[in-house]
Amino acid sequence: MTEKKPGLIRRILRPFVNIYRGFKRVVLNLLFIFIVIIIGIALFSDNNKVEVPATSALVLNLTGSLVEEKRWVDPIAAAVNESLSGQEEAPELLVRNVVDVIKHATTDNRIQTMVLDLSSFNGGSIDKLQTVGAAIEAFKASGKKVFAYGAFFGQTQYFLASYADEISLSPMGAVMFEGFGSYPMYYKNALEKLKINSHIFRVGTYKSAVEPFMRNDMSEAAKEANAEWLNSLWSDYKQQVAARRDFSIDNFDETYDALLTKLQAADGDTSLYSLNSGYVDNIATREQFRTKVIDIVGENDKHTYNQVSYADYAKLVIPKHTIDNPITDKVAVVVARGMIVDGHAKAGTVGGDSTAALLRRARHDDKVKAVVLRIDSPGGSAFASEVIGQEITLLREAGKPVIASMGAVAASGGYWIAAPSNEIWAAPTTITGSIGIFGLLHTAEDAMQTLGLNVDGVGTTELAGLSAGLPLFKGLEPKAKDVFQLLIERGYTEFLSLVGEHRNMTNEQVDAVAQGRVWTGSKALELGLVDKLGDYNDAIAAAAEKAGLSHYDVKVLQQELTPAEQMINDILGSAKAAGWLPQSAISNERAMLNKLTKQLKQDFVLLNQFNDPNGVYSYCVSCTVN
Repeated sequence: MTEKKPGLIRRILRPFVNIYRGFKRVVLNLLFIFIVIIIGIALFSDNNKVEVPATSALVLNLTGSLVEEKRWVDPIAAAVNESLSGQEEAPELLVRNVVDVIKHATTDNRIQTMVLDLSSFNGGSIDKLQTVGAAIEAFKASGKKVFAYGAFFGQTQYFLASYADEISLSPMGAVMFEGFGSYPMYYKNALEKLKINSHIFRVGTYKSAVEPFMRNDMSEAAKEANAEWLNSLWSDYKQQVAARRDFSIDNFDETYDALLTKLQAADGDTSLYSLNSGYVDNIATREQFRTKVIDIVGENDKHTYNQVSYADYAKLVIPKHTIDNPITDKVAVVVARGMIVDGHAKAGTVGGDSTAALLRRARHDDKVKAVVLRIDSPGGSAFASEVIGQEITLLREAGKPVIASMGAVAASGGYWIAAPSNEIWAAPTTITGSIGIFGLLHTAEDAMQTLGLNVDGVGTTELAGLSAGLPLFKGLEPKAKDVFQLLIERGYTEFLSLVGEHRNMTNEQVDAVAQGRVWTGSKALELGLVDKLGDYNDAIAAAAEKAGLSHYDVKVLQQELTPAEQMINDILGSAKAAGWLPQSAISNERAMLNKLTKQLKQDFVLLNQFNDPNGVYSYCVSCTVN
């Protein structure tokens, strides 16, 4: 009996299949070898030992942006990205870690001075900068000097540098103040060219979250509202910096004419312009600055001053894993950072279910006596916001006070989740309010027609196919639009009632300060939308006081990594610190392209996160400060 030969197609494809299988084996073997090498480095390398000289400077060379909670990033994907692009994508720094490092340095006799190197610092909101600044002030109060040195100071970098005893600028360097702005991207014309129809449902004169999809520019109402809170933030910035640098608030150049006049007086020398304006104390080369610090802490074998970097010192003073004291009472902290979405979400996004689970854990933990909900969110899903709000109500019913502590932004859904708390604390510069609701649906019936495509069929009711996405292809019926608008109006009424119930206001009183309007924390206090002004530490103290605690620990509740995730994080973290991960430099052209595509990427990620089951959102687009 003869063996049946494989078909022609199989014979043709067989070599390619064999090549693919061989390639897969090679890749898997190389990956396995790579992982083994990394594990070996992590376990046996002793190059990561940190030694602090007997007299040393803490170099606060911060890289990235200050955040309340780091967003979750797949460690393997991050390692590959850094190897290909040469840098971590949008690196982040925990505010509490930076503060802890400075606090330890304050009482460490080996640390004689601090040097602020802010060249790679991407900044943070004013409230976060103030928190780090307060730690720097405490460091100075211990009798230790703080120096800032750089070639260029942007306004967020300069805000932190202004806490230093002395600011030195490199020759040909500059200090630049731009002010604050809000400049969303608008898509109306682009969507029309793509024949995509936007169906907008909203309540509130100032609810500008959907304007990018229905206009090509910012409405006058939105400009009016945004200008008010932006000017308030800018005024606060100027007052603080001017007070620390001991110059007039009028010293900031806010027009090209004023800038040009001062530059002409300095013959176009930007470093001299900065010195003449009082922004810096002196102009110094790197060698001159090194010599100054060497006179304080001594010189090392690399011909620079004795020093320890922020990252190295953090390894010494910040434990990788915290161990709870099972005896002490706790004030639990739950961080709600990022867009609010339905369901579960990783850190950096506020999942309705995942955040509610953290609050529920605090409710069932007998050692947790009070909770601080730290909010840094522009809102999102109304449904998810309500899920979180219900857990806050249950905490209060269980006799555990809840303090909402607003960070940079707690607007729209961010305010929704704050409302049921016992007290709401905000920073003077917090962006809050934006009490309003909207719905957004895009349909492509015109694009389908242009492409010669059609969807047709039959259903038992007029509503058939609604949840399956039929309107995307067939368009939205006028009666369906009426239904959606009614749901949005009902959602707005519920939002007003929620705020009114917990703020002791009528719906009419809430509506007068709502309508989607954005306020600063200071103005929100005047309007009765917050109870007190203060920072994160003030909120913790208030929670402890309400719970009657005099001795307590602060416990930050976070989503726990699986053992496998934790192991990979530790291994790749050790390998990165040892410099074993490959690096490639990022080109200037690629850096520019990254900047150009950043806004588009952010907007499309935002749209992808709109997952409210009812299609109802409370989100503040304009609450991003440029």
